[in-house]
Amino acid sequence: MIMHKNLFKLTSFLLIINCSCLFAQEPSLPTSWTKAALDAAVPFPEYPRPQLQRSDWLCLNGKWDYLGGKNVANALDPEKPVSFESNPQQILVPYCPESILSGIQRKQEINMWYRRSFVIPSAWKNKRVLIHFDAVAHHATLFVNGHKAGTHAGSYDAFSFDITPYLTNGKNTIVVAVQDLNDGRVPSGKSGPRGDYTFCSGIWQTVWLEPVNKVYMEDIRLLPNLANSRLKVLVNTTGEGKVTAVALDGNSVVSEAKSANGNYFYLPIKTPKLWSPDDPFLYGLTISLEDAHGTVLDKVKSYFGMRDIKLGKVNGVTRPLINGKFMMQLGLLDQGYWPDGVLTAPTEEALKFDIQFTKNAGFNLIRKHMKTEPQRFYYWADKLGLFVWQDMPAIWYQNEDTTTTRTEFRKELKTLIDEHYNSPSIITWVPFNENWGAFDVKNITNWVKQYDPSRLVNGNSGFNNNPSYQKAYGDPGNGDYVDTHIYVGPYGASVPDEHRAASLGEFGGVGLFARDHMWPVANNAYDYEPTKTRLTDRYVFLLDEVEQLMKYKGLSVAIYTQTTDVEHEVNGMLTYDRAVEKMEMERVKAVNEAVIKAGYKLMP
Repeated sequence: MIMHKNLFKLTSFLLIINCSCLFAQEPSLPTSWTKAALDAAVPFPEYPRPQLQRSDWLCLNGKWDYLGGKNVANALDPEKPVSFESNPQQILVPYCPESILSGIQRKQEINMWYRRSFVIPSAWKNKRVLIHFDAVAHHATLFVNGHKAGTHAGSYDAFSFDITPYLTNGKNTIVVAVQDLNDGRVPSGKSGPRGDYTFCSGIWQTVWLEPVNKVYMEDIRLLPNLANSRLKVLVNTTGEGKVTAVALDGNSVVSEAKSANGNYFYLPIKTPKLWSPDDPFLYGLTISLEDAHGTVLDKVKSYFGMRDIKLGKVNGVTRPLINGKFMMQLGLLDQGYWPDGVLTAPTEEALKFDIQFTKNAGFNLIRKHMKTEPQRFYYWADKLGLFVWQDMPAIWYQNEDTTTTRTEFRKELKTLIDEHYNSPSIITWVPFNENWGAFDVKNITNWVKQYDPSRLVNGNSGFNNNPSYQKAYGDPGNGDYVDTHIYVGPYGASVPDEHRAASLGEFGGVGLFARDHMWPVANNAYDYEPTKTRLTDRYVFLLDEVEQLMKYKGLSVAIYTQTTDVEHEVNGMLTYDRAVEKMEMERVKAVNEAVIKAGYKLMP
């Protein structure tokens, strides 16, 4: 077995003081990043929003006071904050209270209260101060110095509040109330009552402060247009101003354009360098906002990739075309779970690790399954060069109180698309998976396609599978893919039709037990092999079959299950702790590259 070089065994306990009592928690399955996460005074100190980056900010990750459990006050949209004990429990933000890294490790808290104090830097005088929450599950209410400053509902999207009116000189105290029923009536993916794994509640991504002027850029929208060699840009601001955008190739200016805020404009990109997994070139982008007198009100850094994806015919077969050419999409189902952080990677290095592993193994695609990631995950996919299929996390009880549950799903789906619109790596949206929580699939597929016509849409990945507790919606008949899941497969996969490409959205799932590297539950897989060599032989054979389907049956996408083991599942290429490579990765890379290369040869 090949061991990750940074692997260690945690021999010391995490000590937590609670109510003057000392007790110890020991990770069930540590990763090589667990200790670094526990030792960090400020976890995830990296700037969290790479495509709208300012120079000045303050990270609030770290130790917060915490109240949780079934006996604490109701945290659903309260009018006042609760009082904390004199010696409250501590939680390490941004790790959810169900995780070992949080220092809490209790299941399904439901009501959670967080408290943190800070001092505004003197350099921020006369600035507006925004507080950003990159993800909180699910209903969050913010109090600043006792004043109610805002509420938000949603588990996977970032949100912000302008807290300037509530700030004072010196110490400021914020309290965040969060309620997460984990009842499956909001989008929750695997983190729900019918999900397979540990819940994730409360704050689970970075919390941070940022100073801005009264008029500033709220968001930007970037759309590459290869047909006309230009980038379409929209800048939304809080007030009037003149926008200047500059595209960069390294330190060299490629083009410059000016516009009024709130209007689309174009940056010409002559002879554009194209983005693809083979050459993931990224242009730099700076955008400044000036008032009528030429005073700079705001300035941000960003980046973009010039690429497009659309359906076309290759020798009469409907296939997805990347920059006008067919590229076989060969990827891993990536669920993004961690034994120490649950939905939150322990560190930035860990977050990057899974992406780099996938790239090194010769894959060109990640299907991000049933969750979203922080913006820096997509930054690394953009930078390293991997396609991303982005799932919408499933709702589980879509047929109960449909006015509320379905409205929430639609709202959060739109927000997901808006938040990740600018990443060149994302090429396909997946609204539904295997009929989980499926409703109005045909209409929702059409809506997503109309809302973002620059990408492909896979309306119901694995429509041939269905949970036993509901009636199957099945193939919606529209969108850009006809997609089946076949375990172990790959035969039985979809074939293309006149208007849709064929995708094998999940296959494989062959397991291997790795003693001392498994979650302490009964473990399972769709099938098994006894040794690393046998498992690799099986994978190579499956890929040989995928190549046959690509060449002679019109298959264009194949996604193997999965990147890592996850709790009870032992069908990953890596163990759950990322310590053991369960296949001979040189052979995996060789067959992956051979299949992708064979796909290039299909172009006339």
